[in-house]
Amino acid sequence: MTRQLHLLLVLLGLAVASLATTGQALAHAALTKTVPSDGAVIASAPSAFSLSFSEPVSPLVLRLIGPDGTSRPLTHFTLTDRTLAIAAPSALADGTHVLSWRVVSEDGHPVGGSVLFSVGAPSGAPDLAASQTEPTVRVVLWLGKLGLYLGLAFGIGGVAFMAWVAPLPVAARRPIAGFLVLGLLSLPVAFAAQGLDSLALPLSEALQSATWQTAAASSFGRTALIATLALLTALIALFVPSRSGRLLTVFAWLGVGAALAASGHASAAEPQMLTRPAVFLHAVGMAGWAGALLPLAFALRQSDGAQALRRFSRRIPVLLLAILLSGVVLATVQVEHPRALLATPYGLVMTGKLMLVAVLIGLGAFNRYRLTERVISGRASARSLLTRIITAEIAVIVAILAVVALWRFTPPPRALAAAAAQPASVHIHTDKAMADISVTPGRTGPVTITVSLLDGAFGPLAAKELRLALSRPEAGIEPIERQAIKQADGSWQVGDLTLPVAGRWTVELEILVSDFEMTRLKDTLDIRP
Repeated sequence: MTRQLHLLLVLLGLAVASLATTGQALAHAALTKTVPSDGAVIASAPSAFSLSFSEPVSPLVLRLIGPDGTSRPLTHFTLTDRTLAIAAPSALADGTHVLSWRVVSEDGHPVGGSVLFSVGAPSGAPDLAASQTEPTVRVVLWLGKLGLYLGLAFGIGGVAFMAWVAPLPVAARRPIAGFLVLGLLSLPVAFAAQGLDSLALPLSEALQSATWQTAAASSFGRTALIATLALLTALIALFVPSRSGRLLTVFAWLGVGAALAASGHASAAEPQMLTRPAVFLHAVGMAGWAGALLPLAFALRQSDGAQALRRFSRRIPVLLLAILLSGVVLATVQVEHPRALLATPYGLVMTGKLMLVAVLIGLGAFNRYRLTERVISGRASARSLLTRIITAEIAVIVAILAVVALWRFTPPPRALAAAAAQPASVHIHTDKAMADISVTPGRTGPVTITVSLLDGAFGPLAAKELRLALSRPEAGIEPIERQAIKQADGSWQVGDLTLPVAGRWTVELEILVSDFEMTRLKDTLDIRP
């Protein structure tokens, strides 16, 4: 068992080290469409920009870098569901511009990028500093999250012991108070790091007002507020009479579930009427189980410790059932398919957590079925062994919480699948005709292409035939031509097409308007891996 724990801790250390190399590839909301499209060359300056995402987002930083390198903030925008419409500055110069954006997903995780477009003709692209979070900020954020989780689990969970098991042993009050203080001290650390991560700022900017305002505006702001109230309530409960203390304890214990259900991957997943209650139950059950271990270890040193052990042993199955059922629900929603457990960073974190949970359940089962009755019957050797195993259980739970804190940096497979299923699209506009082309899904493999046609005045275009060609000369792929079929709604569709490689493809339409008129439209679109 010692070797297994040592191996798991080594793997945990490697996972923590990976924070230094985790970049924007792990972003949780994916950009699905831009107007103008990335790399587009347009005849005149646009009056507005548009960014569409795979999930609801909120803008953090928007700026436009001109051909001369001048950066201008974009402060006028409207947000409609998943689309961000941004008013463009007046009198844009000819040449290549960069629309730099950074937004925060509904689950509280930031993502950024840039879109290049040219007015008139391309010019040298302006310099754009990389907008990524420093590795140091990520490590601080992880440490802040871990400290908070320890405070919620062993601090509030420890105080909850007196609400559902037995009065707290006097000797247990000081370490439990220490965990509560640790949680309270970790909150501002995690809060500041959340703001720094959202804005891609260095650690030196931790005290800036913008850092804290951004963190407060994110979903983690709700978690921090609820967690603070819960931790303070639990701390007060330690020093008030038993009856009032137990009432405060219940509120603090429920606050653990409310805090963790207020933000994060699982809480943002649909259907939220299922996922948020599941997170709530999982967190409350986790805190009750983990928090009971420390006071139970102290209780075993007293003469009445066997009675506390008996009550804990009889009541813990209810918490375990809540933890297991809610965990299965959340894993099903987040992972979607078992192969994702080993094929995605999120799945690997979950696999590590499940391994540690299996160790924890094994230790708990041994305690319940091999040692509990011996301790109750008064065997001193069994009591000593049980105390040592409880200490090992506490160490395993610390490792579990450390692994769980890594989820802040890994998108769940459901989010990756949703992003991969988003279409790739392009809008082509000429004086004679316009076309909205959508490739679903917008990635390599079998795809369906839908084309909607309009004339130059935004009216319907009654075409007789439509032929589509896709090519990628850079990859040695000559034009793949298909005849589109007109649908009942007036759109045209191509369904028997497979795109073998990712990258920027050239799409060309041949529109037969009449026996004597042919219109050609041409542009590019990006296909994801």
